[in-house]
Amino acid sequence: MNIANFLTIFRIILIIPFIYYLKIPNNEYTAFIIFTIASITDFLDGYIARKYNLITDFGKLMDPLADKILVFSALIIFVELKYIPSWMVIVILTRDFLINGIRNLAASKGAVIAAGMSGKIKTTTQMIAILIIVLLGNSNISEYIMYIPVFFTVYSGLEYIVKSKKYFL
Repeated sequence: MNIANFLTIFRIILIIPFIYYLKIPNNEYTAFIIFTIASITDFLDGYIARKYNLITDFGKLMDPLADKILVFSALIIFVELKYIPSWMVIVILTRDFLINGIRNLAASKGAVIAAGMSGKIKTTTQMIAILIIVLLGNSNISEYIMYIPVFFTVYSGLEYIVKSKKYFL
């Protein structure tokens, strides 16, 4: 196992203590630190894999999956704790399922659709919003902060659909 793949697995493992500390009152700083470390591993594993030519099939599959598990774990707990409304999570989840379906359709036709800049912005705004909300907790501001990643989620999803329309025919 190479270091990039190790970091991906480590990110998945960090989800457990993140959720644990997020749900315990007055442990938001610990949850914040854990999520920050997990977010940094997201950047590092891809950087290391590209720089040192350590790209593997495992990494191609598990890296985006680890990101989704990390983000959705936080968002689901936020709904449970009443930090954000559930419709926001449903919008983000729907976009991801839709894009995965389009990617599978394109792959069945021998094409690979690379992630665009708007998708990277979506992921970045999701992670930043999660970090801010971890610190704010159940605040009126938490919901408003989530509007930013929700906007980029919808925008990047629509952009992806437009770029991929040829695979629908």
